[in-house]
Amino acid sequence: MKKNIGLLIVVLLVVVMIGTYVKQQIDEERAIDKSALGKDMEELETGLSKGDIPPDFTLTSLDGEDITLSDLRGKKVVLNFWATWCPPCKAEMPHMQSFYDEYAKEKNVEIIAVNLTEAERDVTADAKVDTVMTFRDSFELTFPILLDPDNEAGLNYQVITIPTTYFIDSKGLIQRAIRGPMDVDMLNDYVDALD
Repeated sequence: MKKNIGLLIVVLLVVVMIGTYVKQQIDEERAIDKSALGKDMEELETGLSKGDIPPDFTLTSLDGEDITLSDLRGKKVVLNFWATWCPPCKAEMPHMQSFYDEYAKEKNVEIIAVNLTEAERDVTADAKVDTVMTFRDSFELTFPILLDPDNEAGLNYQVITIPTTYFIDSKGLIQRAIRGPMDVDMLNDYVDALD
């Protein structure tokens, strides 16, 4: 009987410890980055952690438009890094397009899909761009597809796994990074968590 009581106490302590740990993780995820409160944008650090200003870039879209990330401040931004040969990227794109069609205007969000053009498997730069255009057209993508021919943005964002997606709030601060594919529900949840 004493063994059973002792075992029950140990199990309860383990459950309490796990519950406390999980609660702390949830609280940290939901907490406002206190270091960012009361600071001007110039005082914040550029980096890839929650509350950091993301590294800025200007890249050209498949439509020939130059897009600068910092110009999108005031909108929520889903910044996605991908390549045409990547199976999880292929699986994710229809979800991103569905989200874009249904929620982009309503939720004041822009999807920016940065193609890691240097990582495309074609031999010439022109063939790589043609491959990306064919991919865009076959998936009927209407959100901006940016080309990163020198992998500058990919390196600045330390993209190793693709797809990699950064969620940036309307103040221009990183709030979350996801490595791996997402569906519409995940996109909805993560965008709703942004201010």
